[in-house]
Amino acid sequence: MKMVGAEFLDKVLYYKKSWLPARELVEEAVKGRTEVDPSGEIVVFKTGGCPWKDHLFNLEAELDINPPIKYVLYTDQANKWRIQCVPESLVSFSNRLSLPEDWRGLRDDVLTEKSGIEGCIFVHAGGFIGGNHTYEGALEMAKKSLKMAEKKT
Repeated sequence: MKMVGAEFLDKVLYYKKSWLPARELVEEAVKGRTEVDPSGEIVVFKTGGCPWKDHLFNLEAELDINPPIKYVLYTDQANKWRIQCVPESLVSFSNRLSLPEDWRGLRDDVLTEKSGIEGCIFVHAGGFIGGNHTYEGALEMAKKSLKMAEKKT
């Protein structure tokens, strides 16, 4: 019984300290998305990562957002910038728009050269996340990914 009580308390504290406060951060980022990029398909969490997926999907529905958001930018624990693709749904491993195939699995100078974007750190082989040393670099990764996808259609 003690174990169940401890797990329950952990969940309650998670929702109180992380999940619920994240709603406001995600809402602020969603509402300011066109200031980041006119497409409205990129959001930025200026204060780092947070549990965003539930809130993002709910806010998109509530605010009738179209086109849907494709990328989320935030800082990691080393204060480097991440670009993460938004999945097609909460339970999906497929992304609305993965990072370009040509960038996947590349790191550092090789990725910087291939992408033409300074400060690249990596793009995961699955194309769902990448990193850059700067906000400007991560934003450029997102913008360039959108443009490259646009050219394919």
